[in-house]
Amino acid sequence: MTDIVLEMTTDSSTQNRGRLDALRLVLITDRTLLPEDQFLAGIEAALKGGVRAIQLREKSLSENELRSLSKDVLKLTQKYNALLIINHRAELAHDTGADGVHLTESSPAVRKIRKQFPDLLIGKSTHSLQGAMRAQHQGADFVTFSPVYDTPSKQQYGPPQGLEKLKQVCAGLDIPVLALGGIDLSRITSVRKQGAFGVALIRGIWNSPDIEHESLQYINALTGETQ
Repeated sequence: MTDIVLEMTTDSSTQNRGRLDALRLVLITDRTLLPEDQFLAGIEAALKGGVRAIQLREKSLSENELRSLSKDVLKLTQKYNALLIINHRAELAHDTGADGVHLTESSPAVRKIRKQFPDLLIGKSTHSLQGAMRAQHQGADFVTFSPVYDTPSKQQYGPPQGLEKLKQVCAGLDIPVLALGGIDLSRITSVRKQGAFGVALIRGIWNSPDIEHESLQYINALTGETQ
């Protein structure tokens, strides 16, 4: 069968459901947005602010560099009882003790990773309802759907999908859907109203002069709490 065929894995990922609440906000790293010597301090500031899921997405690093950085970030996420999710590289995620892997369009099929690494949380980048449904049927624990709004990091995927398509994806899936792409504080309520479980961010937090405070603002917006 090809990857287009929808198939439900017999080994359900229900064992991971208890960890999914941490995914209300997934903070995706981008070392270009911080001075090199402040990268780990920035991650800790976000964790202090309440972020409980860090996605390490550093495509320019070699395998050894990423492995070393993963271990440093893992020390921080474990300190704050947060999740570390490695972008694309499932074997590295497993070897370093990370909590999960986030698969891209160029990654192996979800079902293959689920079979090889049953203990990992598995997320999948999606850009259509069909792709999101396929990821769910193959055993993904959650998906990101993007780009909801215009954002530089997702322009290669075409124009923004918009809130209506986000709503269709959220209604069509039983697993958490995270809205990604151009999400700022003013848009949290809108994406949540469409059924999004949470959001995935890059610039919304890293561009802030006060990462800890900005992280707290997003967490409060997502949980309905006020300062």
